[in-house]
Amino acid sequence: MKKRTRRTLSIALIAGMALSSALTASAEETKTLRVAMECSYAPDYAYGYDVMMAKHIADELGYELEIVKLDWDSLVPAVQSGNVDCVIAGQSITSERLEMVDFTEPYYYATIVTLVKADSKYADAKGLSDLAGATCTSQQNTIWYDNCLPQIPDADILPAQESAPAMTMVLKSGGCDLVVTDMPTATAAVASDDSLKLLDFNGTADDFEVSEEDINIGISLQKGNTELLDAINSVLSEMTVEDFTKMMDEAISVQPLSE
Repeated sequence: MKKRTRRTLSIALIAGMALSSALTASAEETKTLRVAMECSYAPDYAYGYDVMMAKHIADELGYELEIVKLDWDSLVPAVQSGNVDCVIAGQSITSERLEMVDFTEPYYYATIVTLVKADSKYADAKGLSDLAGATCTSQQNTIWYDNCLPQIPDADILPAQESAPAMTMVLKSGGCDLVVTDMPTATAAVASDDSLKLLDFNGTADDFEVSEEDINIGISLQKGNTELLDAINSVLSEMTVEDFTKMMDEAISVQPLSE
């Protein structure tokens, strides 16, 4: 009888150990998606668009999510070095960036707009020609600064600012006449400060000239990481432009721009 009891206990212990090992293995198989982003301005704060998109992708892929907050110029080096898995931070899919990282399909399509003070002499501008001679700035290493500002006739282009809040502060303090940015950033700024006005020349003959690579916003990954690239693209392929817009509108509604 004692031998049978010992044997039963031994079987139970072995079964228990096997179950424990199985659970451990299952836990180890749960992957963590480390996503770098700025999170420094609306609509990209703690519950901003980029975070919402990262959470949606991680949920769909069954991954845990870890957000890594970095400054703008550190994003590409972080993904190149493998310190993060990908970057979701409003990066345009430019040929220059494609030399350094790979990109997913777009997760947003940007519209380039202008912010001015509501009482500015440029407040009623209908196109770029009406902005002639304006003093302006934007965020460093963006198409807003590099590609768009030079299209304003006779523009007095100030040094680039390190962040979207910084460029907006220059505008609000009277340091410049206008800044160029994207629609979500400008919409959030106007929502939080009625002294600002958004100018949208989209659809006119006197608008900023931008290429597809300028306005297509993608998720960057380390070159050659085709497994993750394909996985993220599989999620994005199930989303429509309307889905992107709805998510962006929600992000803007909960977090107007703050300094």
